[in-house]
Amino acid sequence: MKRLLSLLTVCCLAVGCLGLPAYADSAPAPAVSAGCCVLMDADTGEILWSRHPDNPGLIASTTKIMTAWLVCRAGEPERVVTVPAAAVGVEGSSLYLKAGERLTRRELLLGTMLQSGNDAALALAIDTAGSEAAFVARMNEAARALGLQNTHYANPHGLDSEGNYSTARDLALLTAAALEEPSFRQIAATRCAAVTGDRVLTNHNKLLWQVPGCIGVKTGYTKAAGRLLVSAAERTGRTLICVTVNDPRDWRDHAALLDWGFGQYRTEPVARTGQPLMTAPGGDILYARADLSLGLRPGEQPRLIYVPGLSYTDPGLVRVLLHGKQIAGIPVSRAPAGADNLPEANPERFP
Repeated sequence: MKRLLSLLTVCCLAVGCLGLPAYADSAPAPAVSAGCCVLMDADTGEILWSRHPDNPGLIASTTKIMTAWLVCRAGEPERVVTVPAAAVGVEGSSLYLKAGERLTRRELLLGTMLQSGNDAALALAIDTAGSEAAFVARMNEAARALGLQNTHYANPHGLDSEGNYSTARDLALLTAAALEEPSFRQIAATRCAAVTGDRVLTNHNKLLWQVPGCIGVKTGYTKAAGRLLVSAAERTGRTLICVTVNDPRDWRDHAALLDWGFGQYRTEPVARTGQPLMTAPGGDILYARADLSLGLRPGEQPRLIYVPGLSYTDPGLVRVLLHGKQIAGIPVSRAPAGADNLPEANPERFP
């Protein structure tokens, strides 16, 4: 037992020192073509790199991030929506909906986020709030609640309007909040989907195929706004968000910035399968049932919180927190390292 406790002490000391290593990549940020840009850590809100992050401007279809988030929060994904006449024939990108056609909210969300259908976004807005004006009021209320100081909405789809604007920083903050909603996260990461009317939708976001760990989020373009792109990627338990405004080479710039950004973290082990992790109330030593490594910045120290199971045979799990936010979970066992009854590793993720 003394040997086990000594080993546990060493393990805990190692975890406590994980936040101390220097940057893994000290190279300067890559050159980008964007007029405005933000690279943000979604877990902490830290801006890793920016250019004119607070310059307000037209945001085209990245407006639909707010629209989709609010609809996802409203729930009822299988609710059937009858397409109103007001949503038919909206200019710009379209799902070519017909008045009276019936689709679920989830199908319209896919049409909004993957195909950037302006008609789908308007149909969702009317269904969710009763009218376009009422939904836009909700959008602006949500923007204020999130502290988006340079954002205002005039419509749910992003067609050019002087009253529909935001900034690179605000778009990043909005996206971080939206990714906390599991249904939004799932839809934003969808590459292809088939929906009612024999429609096969392919996500406009090429980064989902090109950038490791990419999980979304939204493209945007009008002649007046230029090319906008909001992307997010997850690696070693960390999520970065990149926003570019008026960037003619946005695919390349996002790939380069995300690679550079993740290079600012050093991957460190937090748990190894079969090794002692911590002591439970009552003195039982808990052993990790899964490997876990995290990307950490200088000064960051993950905090481990034990959550007991419902019975002695269900030892529960250990939650991993960074900056007060749950970012991972480690299933645990009371079996000693190397025991024949050690369960198979099964890491649990927290969005």
